[in-house]
Amino acid sequence: MMRSNPAGRADLNAKRSPTLQKKVSNNASISKKLHPRNAHQHGYDFAALVTAMPSLSGFVRANPYGNPSIDFADPDAVKCLNSALLLSDYKIENWDIPKGYLCPPVPGRVDYLHYIADLLAPKGQLIHGPNIRALDIGTGANGIYPLLGIQTYGWQFVASDIDPVSIDNVAKIAKQNPSIDANLQLRLQSTPQHIFKGIIAGNERFDVTMCNPPFHRSLAEASAGSLRKVTNLAKSQQQKHGKKSHNLAAAQASPKLNFGGQKAELWCDGGEAQFLADMITQSKEYASQVLWFTSLVSKSDNLKPCYQLLKHLHAAEVTTIEMTQGNKITRILVWSFIPAKLRQHWAKLRG
Repeated sequence: MMRSNPAGRADLNAKRSPTLQKKVSNNASISKKLHPRNAHQHGYDFAALVTAMPSLSGFVRANPYGNPSIDFADPDAVKCLNSALLLSDYKIENWDIPKGYLCPPVPGRVDYLHYIADLLAPKGQLIHGPNIRALDIGTGANGIYPLLGIQTYGWQFVASDIDPVSIDNVAKIAKQNPSIDANLQLRLQSTPQHIFKGIIAGNERFDVTMCNPPFHRSLAEASAGSLRKVTNLAKSQQQKHGKKSHNLAAAQASPKLNFGGQKAELWCDGGEAQFLADMITQSKEYASQVLWFTSLVSKSDNLKPCYQLLKHLHAAEVTTIEMTQGNKITRILVWSFIPAKLRQHWAKLRG
């Protein structure tokens, strides 16, 4: 029977719903709606960031209110900001990505990890250290989840991807950061149709799996999505500043150049809905080896088919955690095939 039981700190705001899911809302936007432990709740301290990475100063400018900011339509500025954040706040040296690959927003990505930490916390007691083993599916060239998870919580990570360039880039970052290198294993998925097979060995156990699935169904759809994004940015910039940045104008002319992302990062056949269905179906084979399977779900309409499939597969528990970041709402879908009593036993054995 599919049911929803309390899990960690997230219970504090949980409500039952008719679809037997648990929705959890947090408290604010980049300054108000991020997880309470998120270090970026009050925006960016540009003075500290420039001190950590002086090259960022070339991108910092005053906004119409006189506060320091950057042009978020400039991919070089955004990448430099990310590098500075990861160095200043997470002690990650020499983070970089190849041209054309996704540059993830750090505040939103670390939010996912904070909610996973709550999920894994017995009676609200957060677990730090290598006793937690996590698997990141589709880590990308940025490797953001294992990098942040290791530096924030000290967990062990296995990170997989179907793209050799992505694996090689994350390996390069790890080699320059001893604490990350000691707690991260990288595995290339040689069969793109497989999500867990070939990655999870027969004798392995994971406390949690994480994933940010490809959202779009085709390159054309991904390009249209990029155009919508830059158009919205242009409108916002026009409203706030009374003018459009040169970078936004260029982005509207050629959107694929401004919002990076390779095929595996942005789109797959069937898009997010099909990827989630494949992941859920394949997760059943590893039901006893993973305590919690999780995935981001960008489109709310994709949740109902997931619930139906998980019920069909006899999941022991299904949970949905809502994350609000500014005007954007996304969700973490969580499921386990392990009954509650056995999950408690798992936690005791972990120590």
